[in-house]
Amino acid sequence: MQSKSLQQFHAFSQFIREPSMTALSSTPHIAAPAERFNAAAYLLSVNAHRHAKLAYIDDRQRLTYGELDHRARCCAAGLLAAGLKRGDRVLMVLQDSVDFPVAFLGALWAGVVPVPVNTLLPATDYAYMLTHCDAKAVLVSAPLQATLQTAIAEAGSQPLVFVSGADVGAMSLASPITSPIESLLTPPRMTDPHDSAAADDAFWLYSSGSTGRPKGVVHSHANLYWTAALYAQPVLGLRESDVLFSAAKLFFAYGLGNALTFPLSVGATTVLMAERPTPAAVFKRWTAQNISVFFGAPTGFAGMLASPDLPAREAVHLRMCSSAGEALPRDVGERFTRHFGCYIIDGIGSTEMLHIYLSNRPGDVNYGTTGRAVPGYRLKLVDEDGATPAVGDIGELYISGPSAARQYWNDPEKSAATFQGEWTKSGDKYRIDENGCYVYAGRSDDMLKVSGIYVSPFEVEATLMQHSAVLEAAVVGQADADGLTRTLAYVVLKAGQAATADELKAFVKDRLAPYKYPRHIEFLDELPKTATGKIQRFRLRDGLRDGLRDGLRDGLKATP
Repeated sequence: MQSKSLQQFHAFSQFIREPSMTALSSTPHIAAPAERFNAAAYLLSVNAHRHAKLAYIDDRQRLTYGELDHRARCCAAGLLAAGLKRGDRVLMVLQDSVDFPVAFLGALWAGVVPVPVNTLLPATDYAYMLTHCDAKAVLVSAPLQATLQTAIAEAGSQPLVFVSGADVGAMSLASPITSPIESLLTPPRMTDPHDSAAADDAFWLYSSGSTGRPKGVVHSHANLYWTAALYAQPVLGLRESDVLFSAAKLFFAYGLGNALTFPLSVGATTVLMAERPTPAAVFKRWTAQNISVFFGAPTGFAGMLASPDLPAREAVHLRMCSSAGEALPRDVGERFTRHFGCYIIDGIGSTEMLHIYLSNRPGDVNYGTTGRAVPGYRLKLVDEDGATPAVGDIGELYISGPSAARQYWNDPEKSAATFQGEWTKSGDKYRIDENGCYVYAGRSDDMLKVSGIYVSPFEVEATLMQHSAVLEAAVVGQADADGLTRTLAYVVLKAGQAATADELKAFVKDRLAPYKYPRHIEFLDELPKTATGKIQRFRLRDGLRDGLRDGLRDGLKATP
């Protein structure tokens, strides 16, 4: 006899095949999920008839949809057998491999809350996250185990640790609570999914804030459904025959959709790669795995176009590419299309909205713009007076849509500032051109996006100032020849002290995640400041734009 939760899920499966019953007001052909809804059950159920179809290819193995279903349910049972309770958080410090979707779906199936995190962070950041989310268990890739153990010691916590990719026979266990991840996959499997509500907390992602402290972004089960239903299928037009590959890793909101929610929603095959997405690594997958849809970021596309190993059009099978993380420069998009004969679909999303809500689309690509609102989402621009700006004028972007996060965990002040009723404040500024397309105009605060990842200038400045020779530092964004953002630090040295740019870069690299170090360092005698002593970053940015570095080097006196 079927459990109540499984009966409810089968009822939902029938419900989404009859979209006329209930629908989102602005998207009349897409039904809303039922009140009782488990995202893992949904994604596995829609592929029940694809038992033998290849779901994932990683660096070591292949996984069919039938094997994915079996392992995810075993993982669910294993997590509960290990002592985790429904609602407990499990930190996922996992590189991209088949273990990631197995663990993520297994946790959702069990009602445990997976918390994927950036695999490039130093131990201090993991220590903070362990404490902040009160993780009862950690899933970690073997190359990151030493960093994690340092973080655990710093946090003073005692989570269960399960290691992915370790040589089980030769594995040196750090403590009795460390086990190979295979220990979670021993049958019997968990037959029925946790009876979750669509609005229940399902998973967290971490988003950096203006202070550099990560914020725990809490998403529901329904949010995974909405991003696939509103964007992957009707906008991108993904299909079962596609082979997908995402340079953005699964721990990103962008990558989680690209390589998990989206392909599973249509039954496609996905290629996963643990290593960094260098041009050479990407080209290898394009040509060897017959990739049809590639998800990248502008920095990556620019780097590939500059590579001497750029494949010929005839060597690849791309039918479409997607870009997000930062604005795609017009020239990069146009050069890519000329070479490969396919378009890059540029869009913008956020951790808070889970995926893309503003986008170009196949058949309507306008390079140099971010396109139009994704159907199912509403956008508005607000000027400094709270009014709607005129066409062509810049305003703050707000989004209303069904995939918005529930809150920042245990941070009511920042939650209230970002999640304002039905509207979510993006932190980005835009203008609308004469064709109705949105054109990016920069961040609303001093946050930078470097290679598609937010970097807090304050965090980099504070780290530079830990160097014994540094008196002051100010960090701003610098556009390179392709129009992509690079981090530039202006540094004032202490009297009688000396330091080279390379020395300071290495100093930051040793203390922060590698992508945060300043790519360029300029030395000044004095930073421009207001009469009250605040650094005028806008003058540094204006100096870059107007070529006024010589004037900056001469020293700028305080101004009102």
